[in-house]
Amino acid sequence: MMDLPKEKLLGMYKTMVSIREFEQSLSEAVAGGTLPGFVHLGIGQEAVHVGVTAALRPTDWISSTHRDHGMLLARGGDIKRMRAEIFGKATGYCKGKGGSMHLAVFEKGAPGCNGILGPSQTINNGIALALKRRGQGDIAVVVFGDGAAHRGEFHEALNLAACWKLPALAICVNNQYAISVCFDDACSIDDIAARSSGYGIPGLVVDGNDVMAVYEAVSETIKPIRAGKGPALIELKTSRQKGHFEGDPQSYKTPEEVEEIKKHDPITLFGKQLIEQEIATAEALQALGDEARQELQEAIAFTDKSDYPSPEEIYTDLFYEERRAM
Repeated sequence: MMDLPKEKLLGMYKTMVSIREFEQSLSEAVAGGTLPGFVHLGIGQEAVHVGVTAALRPTDWISSTHRDHGMLLARGGDIKRMRAEIFGKATGYCKGKGGSMHLAVFEKGAPGCNGILGPSQTINNGIALALKRRGQGDIAVVVFGDGAAHRGEFHEALNLAACWKLPALAICVNNQYAISVCFDDACSIDDIAARSSGYGIPGLVVDGNDVMAVYEAVSETIKPIRAGKGPALIELKTSRQKGHFEGDPQSYKTPEEVEEIKKHDPITLFGKQLIEQEIATAEALQALGDEARQELQEAIAFTDKSDYPSPEEIYTDLFYEERRAM
């Protein structure tokens, strides 16, 4: 931690708080009936979002899952446009047409969340191939859950990436549950990362609740990838504090398990690290949290004032049209 500038560390902390506050506000909106539809929150996984993105270049690309509002915020997505998109407003990143599960922030190298498990891993290979041909040392990162790691696309994507030595990093966020199915009941091995040996690529297991451990693991792993050595697989073990979707009662978790998860809250752990190493005071961290909450309130006001798309918008943005000069 001491090797990083103080400003970067405090920025990482503020971003984690921003993500937590942003998603908590979505939870409240669903409960209050002002946000309809399915919403999947990553509360408790902020160390994953911030640790991964903080290790990347602005010119790298990162693909996400249906639970990665936080990943796009950590990547630099505008909190106002992100909230507007989730609420279906025309001022959102996708004009209100993508919603929670299909957010995309292309200007930040984020081609979008994906509501279908698995395909994002094969799509990421296409991005990685394009980056390899460009030859500027950039990489393509794909983030997926433990449930997606049991699908065929996981193996197909890793195999092809390894054969072609693509500049790709696969990150499995193992939050222990695929919807309501416990990881131990769905996997015959302890670690998803162990599967990397079958494709002759590096594999690493990391504490996904420790933002600095995530940052260090990604920073070191991507060095040989940038050098043309081929892909790698990282498994980040963490927990989601909310259900699979908002409204999920989580009856598959015991009260003791829920309490144990809260003991490993990544924001609390990082705050303690910053204070113990005298990088920040409790008052300074509180001030950063206040800034994050103020920015959220501005995003809420922006969303409330924004209009919904016009009926005519339903017929636009359906196809990609490439126009070339004759």
